[in-house]
Amino acid sequence: MNANAVIVGDTFTIRDASVFDIAGIWRLERICFPKDAYDIFTLFNLALAPNVMRLKAVVDDHLAGFLAGEVARYDRAGWIVTVGVSPQYQGRGIGRNLLSSAEQAMRGKASSMKLTVRRSNTRAIALYEHAGYRWISTLRAYYHDGEDGLIMEKDLTLL
Repeated sequence: MNANAVIVGDTFTIRDASVFDIAGIWRLERICFPKDAYDIFTLFNLALAPNVMRLKAVVDDHLAGFLAGEVARYDRAGWIVTVGVSPQYQGRGIGRNLLSSAEQAMRGKASSMKLTVRRSNTRAIALYEHAGYRWISTLRAYYHDGEDGLIMEKDLTLL
């Protein structure tokens, strides 16, 4: 992605996120993932790592969503590290557009995109399935509270 805003809807934009967005991203993480939010230090690492893609969705100068992803060295797959949309902005296509923007940015760098989602997060699973992701495996007791994580994958060569 470049530093210019990419208009993807008449109500929001998808832009590159930077270290200056960390405070807002940290607040968003805690709202979206009360059990699993990344701590501020992890988010700083994501913001500063040169190989991490960082996107934000903005509505009227407010952070509405965020996505971070990278290409894993061990399997050359793109991995979505975190993606979340503030509850007040859900249902507007922001999550779908963050995913699509990340997939386009990863094309040519990775042949597939993967992510892990809580088994109970049916709304997110439905979004991922609608976007072309499919379940490939289960990580038993992946989350700190013992819930399973589902690994989902999308083939980027079909885009």
